[in-house]
Amino acid sequence: MTLASFPSSPAPPEHRAPITVMIVDDQRATRMGLSLIINRADDLEVVAEAAHGQDALDQLTDLCQEHRPLPNVILMDVRMPVLNGIDATARITQLYPSIRTLVLTTYDQDEFAFGALSAGASGFLLKDTPPDRMLEAIKQVAAGEHTLSPSVVSQVIAAATRHRGDPRREDARADLAVLNAREKDVAIAIGRGLTNAEISARHYLSLATVKGVVTQIFDKLGLTNRVQVAIKVHDAGWADD
Repeated sequence: MTLASFPSSPAPPEHRAPITVMIVDDQRATRMGLSLIINRADDLEVVAEAAHGQDALDQLTDLCQEHRPLPNVILMDVRMPVLNGIDATARITQLYPSIRTLVLTTYDQDEFAFGALSAGASGFLLKDTPPDRMLEAIKQVAAGEHTLSPSVVSQVIAAATRHRGDPRREDARADLAVLNAREKDVAIAIGRGLTNAEISARHYLSLATVKGVVTQIFDKLGLTNRVQVAIKVHDAGWADD
């Protein structure tokens, strides 16, 4: 007697743990608003809030002592009492290198952006950033990428090249000559502050393709983040073409 065969049940969809987020801001209303935005995303979860940098450090210490998981990403304000966001970012980067910090502030002055990036932040966004863009930025930094608001990109580049004298255009163009046409297009887009999703839409490329091209650019140029690429593109004069 032959037993009837039945199709096997489909495997249940893989469940991925959400990206966990700590919000550090001295304004309770801001923390509440950010929590509402972030918790609406299925793959993000706010797990802690802190009123200033020292509060965040104290909470992280408690988590370690209790052998509880650390947040994946910290949204960090800049101007706060007790311990400001830039100094807190530097300490967190040193003590907890697995945590990615995304600075979120109302201030777009280049000294704040430079201070945050120098302290080890993975990104710098303004608080008026659209919610969808903010959620994407959290996911980007959690994945090890860097992100900047377009308005901040221009200021960081200007500040980075302010004291160089004549732009090192020929050297930069010689460095960038190793890029193929698609890599050049993506590098220019990075120099203009576009996200991977925006590059994907503008150049009709899949998001996976864009990520692969960005990695190729890093490898070919010997760079490690998007800010370095943006500065190189600016030096070459490509961002204005």
